Amino acid sequence: MASIGGIAAINNLGLTTYTISSSKRCVFLATTHHQSNKVKIQSYARISNFGGVIKKRSKFEGVLKSSVQLDVFITSDDEDEMSDGFFEAIEELERMAREPSDVLEEMNDKLSARELQLVLVYFSQEGRDSWCALEVFEWLKKENRVDKETMELMVSIMCSWVKKLIERKNKVEDVVDLLVDMDCVGLKTSFSMIEKVISLYWEAGEKEGTVLFVKEVLRRGISCLDGDKEGNKGGPAGYLAWKMMEEGSYKDAAKLVIQLRECGLKPEVYSYLIAMTAVVKDLNKFAKALRKLKAFTKAGLVTELDIDNVALIENYQQDLLTKGLLLSNWAVEEGGPPLHGVVHERLLAMYICAGRGPEAEKQLWEMKLVGKEADGDLHDIVLAICASQKEANAVGRLLTGIEVSSSVRRKKTFSWLLRGYIKGGHFQNAAETVIKMLDLGLYPEFVDRVAVLQGLSRRIQQKGNVDTYLTLCKRLSDANLIGPSLVYMHIRKHKLWK
Repeated sequence: MASIGGIAAINNLGLTTYTISSSKRCVFLATTHHQSNKVKIQSYARISNFGGVIKKRSKFEGVLKSSVQLDVFITSDDEDEMSDGFFEAIEELERMAREPSDVLEEMNDKLSARELQLVLVYFSQEGRDSWCALEVFEWLKKENRVDKETMELMVSIMCSWVKKLIERKNKVEDVVDLLVDMDCVGLKTSFSMIEKVISLYWEAGEKEGTVLFVKEVLRRGISCLDGDKEGNKGGPAGYLAWKMMEEGSYKDAAKLVIQLRECGLKPEVYSYLIAMTAVVKDLNKFAKALRKLKAFTKAGLVTELDIDNVALIENYQQDLLTKGLLLSNWAVEEGGPPLHGVVHERLLAMYICAGRGPEAEKQLWEMKLVGKEADGDLHDIVLAICASQKEANAVGRLLTGIEVSSSVRRKKTFSWLLRGYIKGGHFQNAAETVIKMLDLGLYPEFVDRVAVLQGLSRRIQQKGNVDTYLTLCKRLSDANLIGPSLVYMHIRKHKLWK
């Protein structure tokens, strides 16, 4: 039985539900005769395959028999009972001798709003043709007799039909045909029916069926039947990509959109941006896994990666970046200038996650050129990446204008720069950055100062270069950030320590 969520209760619709001994559920329309306390039943059955190829009719009237058990007994006042015109309309529509619109037009004055809703419900039941319910709704639409409640009822009926088709593993073409019919009769929902169908496929575990459905929708050029342009997630391809991302299948989401485009279909332009987001998430996930691996290696829990494994890691990362660039080109090509800023923003996130400093810096300037200023924190992250890779020219460009920024902003930027040098093992540059900060009246964090001093101390032991270390110690001591320092030096010529 079709679920009618958000509509008046079944009782209020004048609907009586019975349980048949064959375990099938169907709906009978019943009227109560108060004098005899008998229920007169009129039922019309038809076997259909949602296309109307095979049809079988039977009509019977009578009282309840032992094979039918009453679940809900309708009692109503005389004024609420179904009129004779209602049963006459059902019988005429079942006879199929004339067009449904002609029958309803003739009986328009005899049917109430509730009776028209019941006509819809009657012909929506299993064993009856969907086309008749659709034509009844189309007539209601033309006559301007579709209120909010009737619209919700019809949407619920449509969702029920789609769900049954999916559960019965019908061809995706049948599901799309039903959506086309829905659009033809003017059923415009407040949400995307295509997204609803994708969700129904997904929840039923029909992953392959979901992809086939999206392909069929794109093949027919049906992007959004209901005309809902707000709040969508990019149309069928983009919405399915989001579904995959919710399960953590980021690479599969990007691959889906690429495969749809490469097989000759045309995904909606925003699906490229969604797929780029999936690439960013996968790169970020991959970067976290690499950091954990490095931590395990440093702790001696795993061995150092060999050349082959390093190559596999680089190839995986490069493959993701290549996919992201491909998607960005399509987005710019089809979306034009309005999407340039968003595309560069996605590319920036990709290169940051991949640790590609120069490429990330380029995207910062590209965003600036199209009028989309990057967040200050993103700017500092790119600066730190470039510093870790000792990209001196990039660092110089990114520090342009730092003098005119606020002291809080300057300290934050220089702190990121300092940590970038520390992470890259460039302690000479890190020491120069600490001194520069002191000259500007900025005080590096304690943990950063310690990291630089420890790094320089190890360099002294390895190379014997003590000048930078002593200079930094003196500057930190002058700023009262450390106490007096004692440095032991080994004079190899005389084999003495002093």
